[in-house]
Amino acid sequence: MHVEDLQLNKFILDSSLVSKADLDLAESEAVKTGVRLGDLLVKQGKITQDNLRRMQAYVLGIPFVDLKNRKIPFETLSLIPEPVARNHNIIAFKSDSEKLEIAMLDVDDLSAIDFVKKKVNLKILPRLTDADSMKNAIIQYQKSLKAEFGDIIQKESDTLKTIDEGNGDGATEEDLKKIAEDLPVIRIVDTLLKHAIIQNASDIHIEPMEDQLLVRYRIDGMLHDAMVLPRNAEASITARIKVLSNLKLDEKRLPQDGRFKIDMNGEKVSFRVSLLPTYYGEKTVMRLLRESVSGFTLEYLGFHGEGLERIHHATTLATGMILTTGPTGSGKTTTLYTILDILNQPDVNISTIEDPVEYQMKRINQTQVKPDIGFTFASGLRTLVRQDPDIIMVGEIRDNETASLAVNAALTGHLVLSTLHTNSAAGAIPRLLDMKIEPFLLVSTIEVIVAQRLVRKLSEHKEKYLLSKDELASLGKTVDLNRVLEALKVEKIVKSTDNWDKIYFWKPVVSKDDDGYKSRVGIHEVLKVSQGIKNLIMKGATSTEIEAQAKKEGMLTMIEDGIFNAVQGNTTIEEVLRVISE
Repeated sequence: MHVEDLQLNKFILDSSLVSKADLDLAESEAVKTGVRLGDLLVKQGKITQDNLRRMQAYVLGIPFVDLKNRKIPFETLSLIPEPVARNHNIIAFKSDSEKLEIAMLDVDDLSAIDFVKKKVNLKILPRLTDADSMKNAIIQYQKSLKAEFGDIIQKESDTLKTIDEGNGDGATEEDLKKIAEDLPVIRIVDTLLKHAIIQNASDIHIEPMEDQLLVRYRIDGMLHDAMVLPRNAEASITARIKVLSNLKLDEKRLPQDGRFKIDMNGEKVSFRVSLLPTYYGEKTVMRLLRESVSGFTLEYLGFHGEGLERIHHATTLATGMILTTGPTGSGKTTTLYTILDILNQPDVNISTIEDPVEYQMKRINQTQVKPDIGFTFASGLRTLVRQDPDIIMVGEIRDNETASLAVNAALTGHLVLSTLHTNSAAGAIPRLLDMKIEPFLLVSTIEVIVAQRLVRKLSEHKEKYLLSKDELASLGKTVDLNRVLEALKVEKIVKSTDNWDKIYFWKPVVSKDDDGYKSRVGIHEVLKVSQGIKNLIMKGATSTEIEAQAKKEGMLTMIEDGIFNAVQGNTTIEEVLRVISE
């Protein structure tokens, strides 16, 4: 349903939004570049994107709807799952027994229309809308879920109070099992999990306080209060989570770890559960693990330029080691899984040893360690090398024995991928030397070391600004801006003649319901173990000396990569500095 440029031209002239002279120039440019007239006018700032959508709606004869102040019934809104609504900018806003009206920013998105048609089995009537309407509608998912969650808590709290009064520390396992299988408790826990998945949370914290039970979600790396529940709900909710995780119901004095899985709208999500006794009760933390990362690319994770080329080169090798480093929660394992996805071809045998198996991947043999019965990384790795693997992933190198076995596997004809807990790429070398690995073994095996952090990604609601001279001078004390500028020019992000006084940064447009960030992206440093680096390792150089050599050879440090991303509009300077300083 494309709008022909001739039709659009006539309508724009009639609307007087653009002068005839500007329109003629834009038309000539559109013919030369092959860009559609409407898109070119938006790019030139002659009309807004919403102006263009309204014109397209008029020319195509598709009604234009304004949803900015419209409350959409939740039963209609939820016909399209929130992730689909966000990714495709498509909203269900009106329905009856035969048809469903959907508002879109792009009526050419036929795959989204087809998805909705198959899901609801109704006649689909597409409508065009504007960006503000779309934003208002998507916010309603969160508000509706909070309302739904609150209603359940309010409705069931009296029942929970009665249960809790009969539930002392001496309750038997049978009593606790009855509590956990009570319908109100099941509804509350199910809703809490559903809410966390739709909010794209990575962790759920359920924390007993003196007079309340606090529920918090970690979203994009930041903890947010999600709900305050009655204090007496703690025993019932904890018992329900223990049943799901197959843990001991009557054990309240010792920590416990477990796991369970749910299927929501066809998406399988695993929950890794940790329970810890505290002064006021048992604190529960659940890590959400979406079970498929297939389809991720290194570019999607934030790799670019020389660093991306270095990793791609390392994946072509038959032997050696690729290491990722960083603190817990920095995305190390996701990076390794993405590399495994690239390497996962019919002609190779891939085996992993992990704690835990975070994502399940087809055609890869994944093994979970069980230290309590003596099945450790080291013992598992010994067996793996006898299983004729081409590629081995070791979830984490934690001790001398695992490090030694991983290095030996890389020496004897395997490509080994693993993670380490260090703050920088260069810091991985001294860490392995501390684990009694000989320098000559390191230079013979390690190909690439990736250090990374995750920064919050700006949403589409953002604005650009220039840094003042004082601000540039202040930033220049923390990061080498000349190196960043050179990288920006090499990758053609900015013009070759640009200087910092002409380069824009971005900041979020914050509103009552939106902090201006959505999801996260990685910032990285990719250290190639070149001949120069090998010489330094053999001489016993410090991590500072190794990093200095890597920078001479073109490595962007994490903070430099962060500023690179800030110029691209992926994140903000403040977010980069916050994450690097943690």
